[in-house]
Amino acid sequence: MTPRVPPSLGHKGQGWVALQFLVLGVLVIVGWWDRGGWPDGTRGWLAVVGAMSLLCGVVVVVLAVTGLGSALTANPAPLPGATMRTDGVYGVVRHPIYAGLLQIAVGVALLTGPWTLVPALALGVVLDLKRRVEESFLEQAYPDYAAYREQVRWALVPGLR
Repeated sequence: MTPRVPPSLGHKGQGWVALQFLVLGVLVIVGWWDRGGWPDGTRGWLAVVGAMSLLCGVVVVVLAVTGLGSALTANPAPLPGATMRTDGVYGVVRHPIYAGLLQIAVGVALLTGPWTLVPALALGVVLDLKRRVEESFLEQAYPDYAAYREQVRWALVPGLR
């Protein structure tokens, strides 16, 4: 069963970009408000894990952005004339920028407090829906996309379809 594609929210899917940035803004605000919110006995090790998650997420995003080069766009619709990337981090997951953003969001939540997990989870939902819209655009733009999706089975997180 193929998952239903959400509405594109604009001819290039730009509404999903706005929603993504709105949730990221909420994440920052809640993280600022919730800093120090973890119980005393857990703050130290959660901060270490959070910092590692944040750092790994930044590395993944940088690798993914540089891998796209001039094809980079925040919109789900690919740029005209852009080529499909299937190597590097795109050979591991189909949407490594989204995966990295999720790692960063979890890292921020672990560094600040439990309430920050709420917008981090909301970001995961928004990015998964945006991914579905993007894959619909990619299928239309690139005839080889279906084969790539079969080859790289993980959309965001290795081990999760």
